[in-house]
Amino acid sequence: MLELSPEEHERYARQIGPGVLSPEGQLCLKRSTALIARAGGMGGPAAMVLVMAGVGRVIIAHGGRLNSPDLNRQVLGSEETLGRPRAESFAQRLRSLNRFVAVDFVDHEPDDAEALALARRVDVILSCAPGFAERMRLNRAAVAAGVPLVDAAQWGMSGSLVVVRPRQTACLRCLYPQQPDFERLFPVVGGISSALGSLAGLEAIKILARTGEPMYGRLWTIDAYYGRTSILNLHRDPRCPCCGSENPKGEAQP
Repeated sequence: MLELSPEEHERYARQIGPGVLSPEGQLCLKRSTALIARAGGMGGPAAMVLVMAGVGRVIIAHGGRLNSPDLNRQVLGSEETLGRPRAESFAQRLRSLNRFVAVDFVDHEPDDAEALALARRVDVILSCAPGFAERMRLNRAAVAAGVPLVDAAQWGMSGSLVVVRPRQTACLRCLYPQQPDFERLFPVVGGISSALGSLAGLEAIKILARTGEPMYGRLWTIDAYYGRTSILNLHRDPRCPCCGSENPKGEAQP
């Protein structure tokens, strides 16, 4: 059974204490595995938060090569890694942050079968994908595997966060019965990406360390352009084809 070493106790000393993490919670982090798909504008900061906090294994999934327009928000990239495959260089950057954490990578966006296989290996999924098709794929995998899902979304200077406890709270399909129109290359400012990614990472830490009150079943929207925020309680749809009680098997999985 994995235990914290004296060096790890020293590394994480500033986050262990009343109102933060307990020693037992820190050990829970070490024994946990998190999947982050994608590791770009939001997923990169989320991955950094988890790695620095001491989550034992972090898996990132991200395809393609780093382009210049990515650098306004993708904090794991740099001028030196332009043109290189993102997943590999992002994983190298994450490994440099904490020698006590294992970082694995998938160099593409997982399909249905691979998303489900990954979901069954992890303790939490962070969905930081830009498109609804990929977000719904991760939602299906999380519900099928019974794994908590933290979904982060962004546009311009605004964004949202949803935390799903499968078959107990509303899932993404409950929230979006019909897939909205999606602008593939939408404008976004890096500050909102980092803010949402860090908050998504914090929710995952709360879940894994069993501390605080995770935002299960709630939608948190942030409009940084006008300085407004709101939190809405979501209701699970019993007829939801993914998680509804009237559809106990959910949507077809490979």
